[in-house]
Amino acid sequence: MGPRLLLVPLGCLALLLPPPGAAEFSPSLDSDFTFTLPAGRKECFYQPMRKEASLELEYQVLDGAGLDVDFHLLSPKGETLVFDERKSDGVHTVETEDGDYMFCFDNTFSTISEKVIFFELILDNMGEEGQDEEDWKKYVTGTDLLDMKLEDILESINSVKARLSKSVQIQTLLRAFEARDRNIQESNFDRVNFWSMVNLGVMVVVSAVQVYMLKSLFEDKRKSRT
Repeated sequence: MGPRLLLVPLGCLALLLPPPGAAEFSPSLDSDFTFTLPAGRKECFYQPMRKEASLELEYQVLDGAGLDVDFHLLSPKGETLVFDERKSDGVHTVETEDGDYMFCFDNTFSTISEKVIFFELILDNMGEEGQDEEDWKKYVTGTDLLDMKLEDILESINSVKARLSKSVQIQTLLRAFEARDRNIQESNFDRVNFWSMVNLGVMVVVSAVQVYMLKSLFEDKRKSRT
């Protein structure tokens, strides 16, 4: 079975095995996910990996006060590989061994603001591409009669596949950046409107006070003359 990414409930953070009925991603080497992390909560995920493979994880805080979160990455032995404190984004790559890698997003330091978090997993050297290549060689015969060798065809296909995967990855990251920038702009727009209304209210009050003061001065002069 291909690699899976499962959500671990908050009450089972010490467990590396998936809980019964937990949702899982489709078996893909590239996965991305966006979720809302409530204030005062911590959410953990795990990813089964193979020996001598590579796990690359990139995350971004798209929305929420401060645009920051604590991030932990733990090895199958429970050792802390990465710890980011109050960061808005991060990219980490580790060489893996057999076992379940756990990574957590911690928002317990915030008592009010929830955070919208996007993360993407890129898994390399998981062993599936080599198996596909062996399947190609097993069913193709007479390659010595072709002008182009099977290895050249496979190299071209793998190159195109790698470039397409990189393009999809870049587009996904650009969408995440666009979402975060849009949230920041909407927040700034609300702030500008709020303080504009406050300034307008202050100007109206000051104008009313000035009119009242001027009117009072003229009334006092008329009374003193009589």
